[in-house]
Amino acid sequence: MTPDELAPALPTIETRADERLMLRQFLDYFRAVLERKASGLTAEQLRTPVAPSNLTLGGLLLHMAGAEEGWFSECFLDRPLGDPWTEIDWDATPDWELENVDRFTPDEMFGCFRPACERSRLTEAEAESLDLVTAKDFPNERQWSLRWIMVHMIEEYARHCGHADFIRQAIDGTVGD
Repeated sequence: MTPDELAPALPTIETRADERLMLRQFLDYFRAVLERKASGLTAEQLRTPVAPSNLTLGGLLLHMAGAEEGWFSECFLDRPLGDPWTEIDWDATPDWELENVDRFTPDEMFGCFRPACERSRLTEAEAESLDLVTAKDFPNERQWSLRWIMVHMIEEYARHCGHADFIRQAIDGTVGD
């Protein structure tokens, strides 16, 4: 499969956009890169790690769906997490999404990822300012701005898209964004 055959298409990042649009475009770019890395593969391929790691493309989809939900819904809006995240004991299994990828079909993996990204986009778009801070009460009284969350998510995607590059190339030789 060539990079041009992967879905979805890569969004454009304007080189002279305002801060908020640029953050939004970079975040959407990396969301699309991760989805492209995982597209067109079988369930077995989505569960294939590259030794010695337990990272898989399916696990990365689930991990980033959880990060989207955790930062934008749970922390920023103080909304409870939905399925499949509600029943997980994160203290006992901090890598749950990586260790339990075999419980999910490809449709379920993408079904966690895509709606989580869409909810995050809506949350960001409805916020009147990047200076707004998390609504959730944390024990240490620490709060994060929406700007910080977006920059953090760009960093998180960039790191994991690099992992996805290696995994996808090992599976079927596909390289590029």
